Amino acid sequence: MAEPRITIVTVAYNSADVLPSMLESVPSGAPVIIVDNASRDREALRALAARYANVTLIENAENEGFGRACNIGAAAAHTEFVMFLNPDTTCLDDTLDALTTAADAHPDAPAFNPLIVDDAWRAHLKRRSDLDPRAGTLAKGDPGGDVALPVLSGAALMVRRDIFERIGGFDPAIFLFFEDDDLSVRLAKHGPLMLAHSAIVRHFGGTSSSPSRVGERIKNWHWGWSQVYAVRKHRGPGACARPIAKALLRAASPATLLSGVRRRKYGARLTGMWAALRMRDAKM
Repeated sequence: MAEPRITIVTVAYNSADVLPSMLESVPSGAPVIIVDNASRDREALRALAARYANVTLIENAENEGFGRACNIGAAAAHTEFVMFLNPDTTCLDDTLDALTTAADAHPDAPAFNPLIVDDAWRAHLKRRSDLDPRAGTLAKGDPGGDVALPVLSGAALMVRRDIFERIGGFDPAIFLFFEDDDLSVRLAKHGPLMLAHSAIVRHFGGTSSSPSRVGERIKNWHWGWSQVYAVRKHRGPGACARPIAKALLRAASPATLLSGVRRRKYGARLTGMWAALRMRDAKM
């Protein structure tokens, strides 16, 4: 049997309910590293991981955030490629083979997205980068084949491990959100970011961890913090005015003022943005 070329790294946070489908979809010969961010369901996760000979479970003592956890998992990989895969995704039988075929066809590309589809098989592509307007915009619709992308989605992202290590992996300052945008800007300096159109991953979005009001507040705080941090990092402090103004306008809209859910959402985002402007770390 040929040596595996891809190691899958997935970050778990109370994800034991959705991980079985993902693990079942991965070929048994492909190494899988689960990095658990101090989940409440760790015992269930341990039992799940023990059922698979190809699965390694790394247990973080605290929630390290998405990017840092990905870096921890990637550091334990030894294959040519690392694929970061959300727990609420599934691969098809030929997904990994299609990804390596695309990588061999595009040897100058440092990283790839498969074609990510939802549960209705509709394709979802990130079509523009908020951090690098020079990257352009991907036209609407299905590209129909392999094509260069302006930015990669972290839901299912395969990268050449040597280049990932060379650029320092995900920015450890970012706890959650925009870490894939930031990584894309840095990866693009090493070659085109490519869509591997024949490789399909299904993403059932929003089910990686259990939702709660507190959880949503934390996520929105980090969205605001990470957006301001990443925009300032790549475009300078002046570029932060636009996303902040956009958030303020949405917070003041009638739809938000009449909705408790939206008020909490934009209140948390603006609080995170203010923390980033004050150069505070990504901690609530």
